[in-house]
Amino acid sequence: MADLRDPLPFPDAAFDDVVASLVLHYLEDWGPTLAELRRVLKPGGRLIASLDHPFVAYTISDPRPDYFATTDYTIDWGVGGRSTPMRFWRRPLHAMVDAFTTAGFRLTGVHEPQPVPAARELFPEEFDDLATRTCFIFFVVEVPRAAIGPGGCSENDPGRAG
Repeated sequence: MADLRDPLPFPDAAFDDVVASLVLHYLEDWGPTLAELRRVLKPGGRLIASLDHPFVAYTISDPRPDYFATTDYTIDWGVGGRSTPMRFWRRPLHAMVDAFTTAGFRLTGVHEPQPVPAARELFPEEFDDLATRTCFIFFVVEVPRAAIGPGGCSENDPGRAG
């Protein structure tokens, strides 16, 4: 078991990409985790993150939460014949983007996936609901490359005149 707020056992700038699939929505505070993920990414490296869309809570919560507040909710999942409570943190879209940019990332993509047409054959009764209701959101954020200085040279380019 690992705590995502703890330092990762990797050196700085060790990775080109990091994938965080359905992880961040379990964290109340993204700050320490995003800072650590940025640390282990190379300049130009990407964090590809998927999480529950901020509107998911509206489809399962009664009463509906305040969209602009960061709130938690719990869903009981059946695992191995037992009910296990899973706690999620829902935050508005602007808070998600702010967390990435505060950690020093540059947003390069936001995606709201829909099922592929072939899913209609596999899930005929659920397909229309899956195709018209958002469930997940995907972010691609990047560690900015070194700043470009006068003359088009990188600020840390050893061959730069100066």
